[in-house]
Amino acid sequence: MENKRTCLYDKHVALGALISPFGGFDMPIQYTNIVDEHQAVRQHCGVFDVSHMGEVLVSGKDAERYVNHIFTNDVRGIPNGKILYGMMCYEHGGVVDDLLVYKKADDCFFLVINASNIDKDWTWIQQQAKDFDVTLEHQSDQYGELAIQGPEAEQVMEEVLGIPCKELVFYTFKSYTPTNSHQLPSTPILISRTGYTGEDGFEVYASAAYINDCWDKLMAAGVKPCGLGCRDTLRFEVGLPLYGDELSEDITPIMAGLGIFVKLDKEEFIGKEALAKQKAEGAPKKLVGIELNDKAIPRHGYAVLNREGEPIGEVTTGYHTISTDKSVCMALIDTQYAKLDTDLQIQIRKKVFPGKVVKKQFYTKNYKK
Repeated sequence: MENKRTCLYDKHVALGALISPFGGFDMPIQYTNIVDEHQAVRQHCGVFDVSHMGEVLVSGKDAERYVNHIFTNDVRGIPNGKILYGMMCYEHGGVVDDLLVYKKADDCFFLVINASNIDKDWTWIQQQAKDFDVTLEHQSDQYGELAIQGPEAEQVMEEVLGIPCKELVFYTFKSYTPTNSHQLPSTPILISRTGYTGEDGFEVYASAAYINDCWDKLMAAGVKPCGLGCRDTLRFEVGLPLYGDELSEDITPIMAGLGIFVKLDKEEFIGKEALAKQKAEGAPKKLVGIELNDKAIPRHGYAVLNREGEPIGEVTTGYHTISTDKSVCMALIDTQYAKLDTDLQIQIRKKVFPGKVVKKQFYTKNYKK
């Protein structure tokens, strides 16, 4: 099956981006190089095309009750304009996907899901809605999305794009109508103070035409285009999970250390019993950070060994970090070895490298709360 393309694909090609398949889309991995793009976001501002993300609108009388049924976090009583992060789980506690839920109104919620899971999620979301009075709309094809990220993101949004956003606090959003627009856009424009980089930033959801217009303004102003390569190094450094690596059908939110987003005091949600049991009894495996004493780079799937050389887990994501110049990884290992400062080893090809368990946030987040 041919990969999809975002509404900015031709612009990425014109900029000489390295294009590679990701989540069923042909996406830009890098434009110049990952280090330059990464540093631009940490120090100034960069822009990502994230139009491959999926969007689902849930509306109707039972919208709140339904979203709470499929979502681990608790949307009851949150104000309009608030965003929550959490997961959709299977009955056994494994993860269907991690997602953002935007509350537009008491009876209207906007779900943002991972590109690689769009078809699976859409099927799941429909299957779970049978006993609820809700309308579900798959809106992924209506929206393009930009992520404008970095310490200068607010200034870029206000001065380059002319979008007022100072008033937005972290994990809130607003609907936006450009002042120079003679007609209401057919696709509502949403602006949120969110991101996946550990820096302050915004995400803009809008029609393909508006996204293209914003991209052109950003390029003309010299804002750095950034690919999915540095999106991964940025999110990894601050310990944010990627579905398929740190969360999956087999890796529960409790194993991943994301129990804060699982509200076990809710009356019910799919997976609650399994997750409550795992939290009470302790998960068999746990996601940890590991720092190597060496420059070698631990990659996804490499074996983690105890001091005796017995396998106890595997690496989920690993890099030599750009911001802190260390060889580190996140790894899913047997819980008995998950204590901080535990000595472990990682097998990299035919050699074994010593390391120790550390916190899985390798760089401090710089959000504007």
